[in-house]
Amino acid sequence: MFRCSRLLLAAALIGGLGSLAGCVVVPAHGHARVWVPGYWARPHVWVEGHWRHR
Repeated sequence: MFRCSRLLLAAALIGGLGSLAGCVVVPAHGHARVWVPGYWARPHVWVEGHWRHR
């Protein structure tokens, strides 16, 4: 029981750390998609996070 809960805790920690990463590369159909987090652009314009194809 302790081993199972420890494994679940480790998986949750790894998943949580992965979700906090700023840029995530996901391969799709031979092309990579990159998550671009939100940022401030020219005068006071917020650009939301989006997927960019490489």
